[in-house]
Amino acid sequence: MNKKHNFSAGPCILPQEVFEKSAQAILDFNGIGLSLLEISHRSKDFVAVMDEARAIVKRLMNLGDDYEVLYLGGGASLQFAMVPYNLMKVGGKAAYLDTGTWAAGAIKEAKKVGTVEVVGSSKEENYSFIPKDYTVGAEYDYFHCTSNNTIYGTQMKSFPEVDTLMVCDMSSDIFSRQLDFSKFDLIYAGAQKNMGPAGVTLVVIKKEILGKTGRENMFSILDYSQHIAKESMYNTPPVFPVYASLLTLQYLERNGGIAAAEQRNEAKAKLLYEEIDSNPLFETFCVKEDRSLMNVSFKITDESKKEEFDNAWKAAGISGLNGHRSLGGYRASLYNALPIESVQVLVDVMKSIK
Repeated sequence: MNKKHNFSAGPCILPQEVFEKSAQAILDFNGIGLSLLEISHRSKDFVAVMDEARAIVKRLMNLGDDYEVLYLGGGASLQFAMVPYNLMKVGGKAAYLDTGTWAAGAIKEAKKVGTVEVVGSSKEENYSFIPKDYTVGAEYDYFHCTSNNTIYGTQMKSFPEVDTLMVCDMSSDIFSRQLDFSKFDLIYAGAQKNMGPAGVTLVVIKKEILGKTGRENMFSILDYSQHIAKESMYNTPPVFPVYASLLTLQYLERNGGIAAAEQRNEAKAKLLYEEIDSNPLFETFCVKEDRSLMNVSFKITDESKKEEFDNAWKAAGISGLNGHRSLGGYRASLYNALPIESVQVLVDVMKSIK
């Protein structure tokens, strides 16, 4: 097979061994003579998968038993509703940081649950930077931010000190860099950006923050406490995405964990950004200090060269480089499984355009 250099923003590139083990599990899971796709989610074989998939997250994040790990359906978009439903008090309010399309989506949904105050926004500047001059006091039930913005190529390099709960959507940079994860009360992430296939969402939550909204008769399917009580099996879980995510996290753990992944990601981003900065044909959409290590969004400065560049990167076996339809240009997603050799191929193509 002629493997492409996959810069897609999501679903993401995954390690080759994850594909191979996942493919084998579809044919015969654990040598039991049944496919992973047809076994009961209550079987001992899959319960073991779910237990380890939850445990490995806490190991990688260095979190204790005061946190719970959930694998849920509905994508990160469902979390836009579940977060305020579970954390915003009746008659209360929440603080949101508006840094991009997905942050704006979270704000829109939260407003359907209660009062939302946007404490910082870069919308008027086309989300070209991360707002920094804001404060979040104890009058808010929680503060919500998005750590990485896939479309605009910006990333939070640090997180504010707040006097309330900290909630973060880490969909596109989860497990890509070292953080003090205990600083967050709730983290959620759609798996398809950096840890597995589409179809499952990771939620990491400090258990003590639940049950304090005053909201009665909650929909059980939207209640984090119900999912915790049933160990991510309140309803039938997305079996295959959970298994593939486990394989991806096991691969990460065996290869130096988050610390080693961060070093590799920094090297890839450095290689590409140095070419963009030194090549007058290319420039990024955002300010330098907020550039993402995961999603490098850039544009060509001479439109007369666009066709030549497009033909060249496609001929080099590069896939998924087109920018988001709302922004245009190009986007190179440098997720954990992307080798630096693929980045070098892209850089060589950029150098060849005169």
